Amino acid sequence: MARPIHAHTGRRELKIVIVDESPIRSLILEEGLRDAGFTQVERIGEMHNLLKHIYASDPDVILIDLENPSRDTLEQMFQVSRAVRRPIAMFVDQSDTASIQASVDAGVSAYIVDGLKKERIKSILDLCVSRFNAFSKLQDDLDQAKSDLEERKTIERAKGILMKAKKLSEEDAYKMMRGAAMRENKKIVEIARSVITAAEMFK
Repeated sequence: MARPIHAHTGRRELKIVIVDESPIRSLILEEGLRDAGFTQVERIGEMHNLLKHIYASDPDVILIDLENPSRDTLEQMFQVSRAVRRPIAMFVDQSDTASIQASVDAGVSAYIVDGLKKERIKSILDLCVSRFNAFSKLQDDLDQAKSDLEERKTIERAKGILMKAKKLSEEDAYKMMRGAAMRENKKIVEIARSVITAAEMFK
């Protein structure tokens, strides 16, 4: 689960990493961030082992500034985006529709073409964080729904095993598992998994 980022309430504490090989461009970003009140700013100027550097830094937000990125460079950045689950704003001087679509698919929160202006950085950062949080909530809701569905399937399968083995009704099979769950202080799905495991052993 991605941790929610709070752009407004924790502005002073927000840790931001700038990924940029150009010291001059990254300085513009840094100045814009400091003017907006963000003090914990770090620059990574080395693209080699980028993920390792980002994991070591563990930032809240990542700003990636690329002048004219090649396909390979963009793909590397998209891999970073998929791996770290943090708000990412990517600045590029020029782009095409395919790159923009790829950035969305990779989970980049804000993809800004020709957008590196110091005074815009704060609003871009706020947008980036709010988009990331909205996307993360959707993703977490989807993961939860998948998990709930899997649990229901497991319980149904265990009920079927008990009904067949002990000649029980569906309701009695469920009550049996619920009783076991209460006695052992476990979730019903854990009891259901035990029933399935036991049944597999006696096949």
